[in-house]
Amino acid sequence: MLTQTVQWTEVAREIGPGFAARAAEHDDSDAFVADNYVVLREHKVFSAMVPAEFGGGGASHREVCALLRELSHFCPSTALALSMHQHLVAAAVFNHRHGRPGQKLLEAVGGRELVLVSTGANDWLASSGEAVKVDGGYRVNAAKPFASGSPAGDMLVTSAPYNDPAEGWQVLHFPLPIKTEGVTVNQDWLAMGMRGTGSGTVVLKDAFVADGAVSLRRPRARYHAVYNTIMGCALPLIMSVYVGVAETAAERARAVARKRGALPQLLGELENSLTAAQLATDSMIELAADLEFEPSNELSSAMLVRKTLASNAVIGTAAKALEVAGGAGYLRANSIERLLRDAYASQFHPLPERKQQEFTGRLQLGLDPVA
Repeated sequence: MLTQTVQWTEVAREIGPGFAARAAEHDDSDAFVADNYVVLREHKVFSAMVPAEFGGGGASHREVCALLRELSHFCPSTALALSMHQHLVAAAVFNHRHGRPGQKLLEAVGGRELVLVSTGANDWLASSGEAVKVDGGYRVNAAKPFASGSPAGDMLVTSAPYNDPAEGWQVLHFPLPIKTEGVTVNQDWLAMGMRGTGSGTVVLKDAFVADGAVSLRRPRARYHAVYNTIMGCALPLIMSVYVGVAETAAERARAVARKRGALPQLLGELENSLTAAQLATDSMIELAADLEFEPSNELSSAMLVRKTLASNAVIGTAAKALEVAGGAGYLRANSIERLLRDAYASQFHPLPERKQQEFTGRLQLGLDPVA
């Protein structure tokens, strides 16, 4: 009998060729991969990690990392946008297992194959916009960029600052249906790479958020323990996409080298860089322990160190692939130039290298990880 891992990677291999056939078109036109999202929904990929008792596929965190890595071989934009949904599902699974709210969201995704949209990475500690208290809730005004998958999204999972009269500035975290009055999805994602992710800006104009919808309230601009859960859930999923980019770039370069010849040393350098990316990402997946990890500042630091190592190695692999392929790699037909552009996006996920180094270094000095 096939294991669940093989089943989900087989799904990726089944639907992937159609994604690959459209990848260049989406890149050339800056168009969201809407047609691919239809296919993902048909195959119930959005609910893959939702526990079976809530209507989902019951896949493990590790299995979904493998799914994303495999999908990235065909269309990195689709895989990356999907990872932003899946890390929210992963966090809900983690919270549910640990006696915190999560079941309601899991039931919604499992029962209706809802697409979740995250804006947390761009908001980081301070968040953006403003929430104003009104009867029964808050009116929120904000512009939330980098909302991957938003053109097909059903639920925005975001935050906004609120100036509490007694406690001062807080950040409120909440889900908000994208069809809520006052919510607009802008088609303004024009980027160097990952052009099909639909990571445009979601604008909230006097959007109402009920008191009961607020899932977390934390001090503004201060590192909070919730991020230790997010790091463990999200980073292995996201970087699985990028190691898939590196693997594809390396394979394309090898194919050109076999036809035209290349210095063996260059191919050796390519393999070293690719292996570094794979090892760093695999180590992140091991640290996540299928969402049985213990959240801590130290675990977050370990995740972030590996994220930096993986990102640098992914970019290095794609750049070396271009060097190995020579002039042929510069042509769009080989897609190596597109994969290199996609690889560069990896550095912008939390935390960028310099901020990661500061985070890790401060912990080594016994300080709070963020000043």
